[in-house]
Amino acid sequence: MKHVSLGELDVSRIGLGAMTMSAFYTGANSDEDEAVRTIHRAFDLGVTFVDTAEIYGPYTNEELVGRAIAGRRDEVVLATKFGLISHAVDSNARGIDSSPANIRTAVEGSLRRLAVDHIDLYYQHRVDPNTPIEETVGAMAELVAEGKVRYLGLSEAGPETIRRAHAVHPITALQSEYSLWTRDPEDEILPLVRELGIGFVPYSPLGRGFLTGALRSTDHLDDDDFRKSNPRFVDGNLEQNLHIVDEVEAVAKEAGATAAQVALAWLLAQGDDIAPIPGTKRVTRIEENAGADALQLTPAQLDRLTAIKPPVGDRYPDMSSIGR
Repeated sequence: MKHVSLGELDVSRIGLGAMTMSAFYTGANSDEDEAVRTIHRAFDLGVTFVDTAEIYGPYTNEELVGRAIAGRRDEVVLATKFGLISHAVDSNARGIDSSPANIRTAVEGSLRRLAVDHIDLYYQHRVDPNTPIEETVGAMAELVAEGKVRYLGLSEAGPETIRRAHAVHPITALQSEYSLWTRDPEDEILPLVRELGIGFVPYSPLGRGFLTGALRSTDHLDDDDFRKSNPRFVDGNLEQNLHIVDEVEAVAKEAGATAAQVALAWLLAQGDDIAPIPGTKRVTRIEENAGADALQLTPAQLDRLTAIKPPVGDRYPDMSSIGR
């Protein structure tokens, strides 16, 4: 597995998003043993970068990852996130809160659940409109000084916020949605993070499963599956968006690869400072995703994919907390 640098942090250029092992999608919590095997198989394949968050579950995903990495801590660059649970209200109170006091409570909980003495990359999960970013990053910087955290990250932050945060303490990585399904970061965000030397971590690099070609209808999804109410998957929009996966599958057939591998290979070709974190809970899928590392698309194939018309519908039902 090739590696890339997120700022000063060295990671495998394909990571593993652990969220779907515990939350939000059909079948979450279905087989924790298989999830642990998936994380172990990722390590065997050279994947060193694992991503979780306290909100996933909440809490259960961090506990799962903690069990999986026990005895293998030196093989993993461990990332987790805070800020979508307001601990001052209640341990299960969902709400944006990046106040210094909340960060203190959050990091201690994450360290305990992950059963580690430090977190490699600690992200603010969403920008808190009620707490100046300077206060948030200042509190995060204290965790670096104390050895509880090695590097700092932001998620879904806008350009001004990124600049202000980076002026307080170096930001190592920005995590935001990016794929053939979501091209939003290309205009402002990618040029900015490259100017500042910040790495980029695309989440949902397979378009929430859409780019694999396996999701042409939502009929088989559980009622509580996040995608059931996602604007891009609702009736009418989903059918209009099938042209995207049709083109990905056509290139995959030409390249002798899977649609997922093609989607990831396109993303990897966008720069050597990008480390996508496709999520899965199955060994077969991590093997498939890791295979994208060896796939070299031709310039013509890359151009063909880049030219795909964007999807219909917003990324979330409520976009109010995105890109602040």
